[in-house]
This record gives sequence, C-alpha cells and structure tokens, in this order.
Amino acid sequence: LQEEYPDLVFVENTELESEQLLSLVWEQVIDYTVADSNEVAITRRFYPELRVAFDLNAADHLAWAFPPGEDHSLQDKANEYLRSLRDSGELQRLLDRYYSYVANFDYVGTRRYMRHIEQRLPDFRAWFEEAGEKMNIDWRLLAAIGYQESHWNPKAISPTGVRGLMMLTQDTMKQLGLKASRHNPQASIEGGARYIAQVKNKIPKRITEPDRTWMALAAYNIGSGHLEDARILAQSEGDNPDKWIDVKKYLPLLSQKKWYSRVRHGYARGQEPVRYVENIRSYYDILVWINEREHPPQIPTRALTITSPVL
Repeated sequence: LQEEYPDLVFVENTELESEQLLSLVWEQVIDYTVADSNEVAITRRFYPELRVAFDLNAADHLAWAFPPGEDHSLQDKANEYLRSLRDSGELQRLLDRYYSYVANFDYVGTRRYMRHIEQRLPDFRAWFEEAGEKMNIDWRLLAAIGYQESHWNPKAISPTGVRGLMMLTQDTMKQLGLKASRHNPQASIEGGARYIAQVKNKIPKRITEPDRTWMALAAYNIGSGHLEDARILAQSEGDNPDKWIDVKKYLPLLSQKKWYSRVRHGYARGQEPVRYVENIRSYYDILVWINEREHPPQIPTRALTITSPVL
C-alpha cells in the first residue's frame, strides 16, 4: 500500500489487540486501522457503526506456518488435532458459535438493541438479576430472552394471547404459581425464569452445555414435543440428537409433510425456534460484552500514545 501511496503515514502498535484498535476507531480516538476480515465480522455486532473502507488484498486461505526442516512432528500433531476437530464435529460447532450470525448482521436492529440497553434495561435489570440468582440462570440470558420476546416492553400483547415482558400465557402464570398480572414486569420476569428452568429440566441430562441451553430456548419457543421430534429425526438420519448444530437442521423440516408425518407431534413452524435461538445468542453475547466493558482491563498508558491515522 505504501508503494502505491508513498506519502501514507502509519504507526505500528504492539501494545493493543486488533479488537482494541477497532474499539478506538469506534470511539473516534483514531481515524482507522487495518484488521483481519474475520475479526471485523465478529466485532461488528459490538461496534455496529464500524465500516470497511476497502480491502487491502484479495481473499485468501488462512494457514498455519511451521519452521522449515526435516522434523515434521509439530506439523503432524497439528494436522492430527485439526482432523480430530473436524471428525468430532467440534470444528463445525466452533464455526457455528462464532460465525453463524455474521451473514444475518442487522445494523438497524443492533443499533436499536444497544439503544434499548441504555434506555430500557436499567428499569428491569435488578429483577433480571434477582430472578437469575433464584433460578441459577445467567441474568443476561434472561434479559436476552425478554428482549426477543417483547423488546423489554411490559405492556406487550401478542395476537396469540401471550402478554407482558416475557410474553407468557395466563395458564403458564397460574401453573407457575404467580397470581400477579402478566403486565407486572417483576412477576413476568420471575415467571419467565421459572418457566425456562422447567423447560431446561426436561432436556435429557446427558446433553451438555451450551447445547442444553440452546435446546431449552428452542423448546421454550416451540414446545418440548416438537424439539423432541427434531431430535428423533436427527438421530434417524445419522446426526447427533444431543448437539444443537445438528438438531437445528431438522426443526425447519417440521413444516414439511414428508418429515412431520414421521413424528409424534406433527406440523410445526420449525424455522421460528431456529431464528429465536440465534437472535437470543446474539443479544446475549452483546450484553456480556457490554457488561464486561463496565469493568474493562487496564490498557497500558503507552499504548494510547499513538498518532492518527493508525494502520
């Protein structure tokens, strides 16, 4: 780049990670930086105003480099490790965990969500924290569920009859032993926490985290019966019924007669719980990130002595 633009001035910084430099751009402390496209894709949901000006080079494959020589033992071990990740399905689960939302990045929705975190969440945060502690659920996950359900609107009403911040039915409130109005945000949050805990307890104990939580969220949305149907289909087709990345492929098939005729609970709009879980995962990740920024790690003083523009 400097060969093409000899007057370009840049500063190399060895004190800060790439995400920290992107944060400084977002905070308008520096004008721009150079970052790996994968890091930008992951980071954009936290800094939705970030824009990519241009690509420095064409897309290329990532690779691990090893020292030259006749001893290939380190390379052999690395290849063995990567094969085990691929064959076990762990590599695909990692890609799903960190990149599944990238193709569906919603700038407007993310900005609205972050604005609501500032304007609406403070009114309910203490109740989310209290309910989360009672039911042993991360309060930020409960808050993410609440946002997906109602955008933290305690007066929300759905045409299907669910109401309140956590969008519960009257029968569910009664079954949970709660007599308060569904429009009472504290009662609604407590009810939602109790209900998600009940649903999670129905998930087979052998299913580990985080798959257990993602399946519980899907069941919270579509019902435990339809989730079990998707798990049965996954197993019958040779996939793992205990892994969300496999089960979520079969939920949308429950809207097709070819598939729902094979299971007990029949037709379901199976794409909805998949979107539901993905949205909550994204909302949760953003809340965790913001929560951690309330207690940021100390940045070395020297790291901030940079002259913009920085590459």
